[in-house]
Amino acid sequence: MKHVLSTHLTVNHRLTVAWLNRVEQAGIPAVEIFCARQHLDYRDQSQIRELGHFFRDAKLALHSIHSPMYTDDIWGRSGPHSWLNICEHVKGERIRMVDEIKRAIEIAETIPFKYMVQHIGVLAETYDDRKVDAAFNSLEELSNFARQRGVQILLENIPNELSTAERLVDFLATTHLDLNFVFDTGHANLGAGVEHEFNLMKKRIRSLHVHDNDGQKDLHLFPLVAEGGTIPWKPVMELLRSAQDQYPLLLELKEVPDMANPLEKVREVFDRLEEI
Repeated sequence: MKHVLSTHLTVNHRLTVAWLNRVEQAGIPAVEIFCARQHLDYRDQSQIRELGHFFRDAKLALHSIHSPMYTDDIWGRSGPHSWLNICEHVKGERIRMVDEIKRAIEIAETIPFKYMVQHIGVLAETYDDRKVDAAFNSLEELSNFARQRGVQILLENIPNELSTAERLVDFLATTHLDLNFVFDTGHANLGAGVEHEFNLMKKRIRSLHVHDNDGQKDLHLFPLVAEGGTIPWKPVMELLRSAQDQYPLLLELKEVPDMANPLEKVREVFDRLEEI
């Protein structure tokens, strides 16, 4: 399978050309950039231009970006006003949030990429028909804006009542939006299970987020390397290979502060998953 690494691995640090060079030198062919403003400030044109020059000359490709979740640079800790939620049913607020996400999509005008990963709701979001309507209105506008820039929006299964595999499949069936999915192994492990959610989403999966956890918390552990993981990787890799022409093997991992050579561990994870 083609290998892709999410820059979520260093999301608490500014994304630099030097780090992307190290990814390329590690033999990883593509990345997904996580749009958090402390990492990639999608409103900072100087950072976007610098990265654009790098990608134009590099072998490393930009596969996708992850839509911003907050407008601040401290993971939303400045308050709820900084959270980006496309399910917001107050129209003026929703428009403000959709416009913020559009700024991230505009990266494609400088650095082309194929997909943007988008959440429906925030962590632990409860179900409400008004939220479904708001998500439809938001995604209809965002998908049109993205399509004009050669970008497709992928919806991700996340731990809330709007974004289980069942809810996502039902959402597309109800709204008739022509969108596809990114399948997150760790989030599925927190919910109904990897096999169950994968089989529901399978036909529309176009990318992956591969990571492990203890079944209780969203830890983004290194599969087969970190202690405490509970995903059975042999049957899961058999599932992922069953439709491997649709997507790459994309790791979305969390930084381990005392890990000396994280990119070497990333290569080890790729190798061990492929050897199963």
